[in-house]
Amino acid sequence: MVMITLILGGTRSGKSELAERMAAQSEEPVTYIATGVATDEDMAVRIAAHRVRRPESWSTIEADGDLAGALAGVSGTVLLDALGTWLARLEGFRADRVALCAALSLRSGHTIVVSDEVGLGVHPSTPIGRDFRDALGDLNQSVSAIADEVLLVVAGRVLPLEKGP
Repeated sequence: MVMITLILGGTRSGKSELAERMAAQSEEPVTYIATGVATDEDMAVRIAAHRVRRPESWSTIEADGDLAGALAGVSGTVLLDALGTWLARLEGFRADRVALCAALSLRSGHTIVVSDEVGLGVHPSTPIGRDFRDALGDLNQSVSAIADEVLLVVAGRVLPLEKGP
């Protein structure tokens, strides 16, 4: 089944665990596209926890700036975790949303995309924080527009979101 599922949530909401459970139910091979880089000890611990949870049968691609390229040619189920860590690595938080959405739409398999919902948090105190929040909000809206299903995870609970007008 060709489908795009976008899973949104805050830090420690359970969004990655939900995505992993969904991918594990696939009868197709699963490819995990990791976008995070261990820039400090906390991030290294988070990445290690994600690695431990993944079944050994899953393939892993560590994506750099070319996320659309990483998606191209991957068959089966893809779990992309996460848009926020990918966007944070891009200069000026400038993502080619059109190319990413095209790559997601052209896939021939279920794609589960995880992203942070940063618009529910504290107002960022710096211009760069506000730029990131706004860029990720725009990116989330672009992916949501092409997604077949959008889920919001809050405190481990899952809320399906309706399509907008």
